[in-house]
Amino acid sequence: MPLARSLSVTSLSGLEEWDEEFDVEDAVLFEIAWEVANKVGGIYTVIQTKARLTSEEWGENYFLVGPYVESNVRTQVELIEPTHPTLKRTIEKMNSSGCKVYFGRWLIEGSPYVILIDVGFTAWSLDTWKSELWDLCGIGVPWFDREANDAVLFGFLTAWLLGEYAAQCDEPPHIVAHFHEWLAGLGLVLCRQRQLSVATIFTTHATLLGRYLCAGNVDFYNKLSEFNLDKEAGDRQIYHRYCLERAAAHCAHVFTTVSQITAIEAEHLLKRKPDIVTPNGLNVKKFSAVHEFQNLHAQSKNRIQEFVRGHFYGHLDFNLDKCLFLFIAGRYEFSNKGADLFLESLARLNYLLRVNHSDVTVIAFFIMPARTNNFNVETLKGQAVRKQLWDTAQTVKERFGKKLYESLLVGQLPDVSKMLDKEDFTIMKRAIFATQRQCQPPICTHNMLEDSSDPILSCVRRIGLFNSSADRVKIIFHPEFLSSTSPLLPMDYEDFVRGCHLGVFPSYYEPWGYTPAECTVMGIPSVSTNLSGFGCFMEEHIADPSAYGIYILDRRFRGVDESCNQLTSFLFQFCKQSRRQRIIQRNRTERLSDLLDWRYLGRVLLQIPKDYFCSCKNFRMT
Repeated sequence: MPLARSLSVTSLSGLEEWDEEFDVEDAVLFEIAWEVANKVGGIYTVIQTKARLTSEEWGENYFLVGPYVESNVRTQVELIEPTHPTLKRTIEKMNSSGCKVYFGRWLIEGSPYVILIDVGFTAWSLDTWKSELWDLCGIGVPWFDREANDAVLFGFLTAWLLGEYAAQCDEPPHIVAHFHEWLAGLGLVLCRQRQLSVATIFTTHATLLGRYLCAGNVDFYNKLSEFNLDKEAGDRQIYHRYCLERAAAHCAHVFTTVSQITAIEAEHLLKRKPDIVTPNGLNVKKFSAVHEFQNLHAQSKNRIQEFVRGHFYGHLDFNLDKCLFLFIAGRYEFSNKGADLFLESLARLNYLLRVNHSDVTVIAFFIMPARTNNFNVETLKGQAVRKQLWDTAQTVKERFGKKLYESLLVGQLPDVSKMLDKEDFTIMKRAIFATQRQCQPPICTHNMLEDSSDPILSCVRRIGLFNSSADRVKIIFHPEFLSSTSPLLPMDYEDFVRGCHLGVFPSYYEPWGYTPAECTVMGIPSVSTNLSGFGCFMEEHIADPSAYGIYILDRRFRGVDESCNQLTSFLFQFCKQSRRQRIIQRNRTERLSDLLDWRYLGRVLLQIPKDYFCSCKNFRMT
């Protein structure tokens, strides 16, 4: 499979024909990203989930390279001495030259080796390296951009690492370096400038300028060819970042991206057409019996219901058995992630449910991290009241059970009127009075630092969904990542997703979309768009995605109001499904998980360095 042609994954069955032998010995793969053992965004998930597959393929010759962040290393990395002799000499030489380089195993599936570089320890070289970057590439990095400064330090240090490794090799080395995103891209540019014998791959998961333009509410996809790129980047004060990203894309031997929609974007904004499209996958865990993942859904749903009981205490005038849990999650980009469209659709859905006298209640969760002070006192009080009610019920139940037991022991049927005495009724009345509430259940679970200007809360005020008794749609905004250690909603994200009924991700800008993919592998239906990589991938591979619980919203060829009506229609039709229909749909959704398994999708990515060496193994990569 020559890399001269452009390739995309259009047929998973076609991958089985790729059985060429990779006979290059002593080849080493370095995968370089700012999110190695350092969770910032979706790239962390990409690297973490495919590490097992890559480790199995490359064995002891696979090394992940990332920044040393002490708080992450303490919990995620086991530091050890390098076993690879060449790498050991490389790290020793760098450490003796004023660097701090650590080696260990990342404690995830596959236990891959990691090389972690302390960029802060070499911050004294920042001005020198920035001057060198200007002399070599004409790219100036402003002093106030801390993220770009980290990218400069990380780039020079990774190039130093690769160059030192090549120098320490006893024989001419076969090195592949795979760089992710602009934060790691400078290392690639320096490898080419220094003419290191390294085969380079650059993957962009989203273009910088594309993300900024979409956040500015422009007609992005219809005007891709019309943007003055330098001016747009300069107006947004990211020109230096844009230059680093574009340079990496042009210097790479192989340029890849994660979806067809991002490939179009990259061709216009970075001025290079990706050589290969490599969709992101997940580690899919299949159950031996179909009912097992349905049982997990029921267990997680019960835990969410317990939270809802506390959150809506005093106003729990709806049937939880006829309550549907919807959610949106991800980076807090109000327009890019489609939170604006989701909220507007919820207002219209609320109207439809009310005029049709539906007995279904929808609770929509917004899981998007934002700046907060702490938990909302009213929200914490709700969970305390719920627990108090539970304890009261258990106390009365024990007293009732004891009297019943004693009555049966003497061979008499109990007198029901005497089973509960005056004290029992007093305890229960006190508990009921404690549930009285003068205010509506809160929208937000935390105290927001910028409550008046927060986009979600401002939109909620505009559409008037305040969790009142008359509303059939309720909203809960949880501005923090979920955690099993939280005193409020003690659930991991995976368990929370399993307990919901529908994930809603009407994104305007979503290069891939891990959130709907995660829903799919857990058998949870989801809404995506034809502007997301995931949505395009599903449309390409499935004749009727909606039959499998994958609803594709048209945001490319419809206006905002039309898209909102379409989303409202999706949600309303979902609300009209019976419980049995939802169970059948979840079974069909879960069957699609193989499409997103790294065992299939990873073969595309793993083939790139092999093919490159098979055709260029005697060629000096300059």
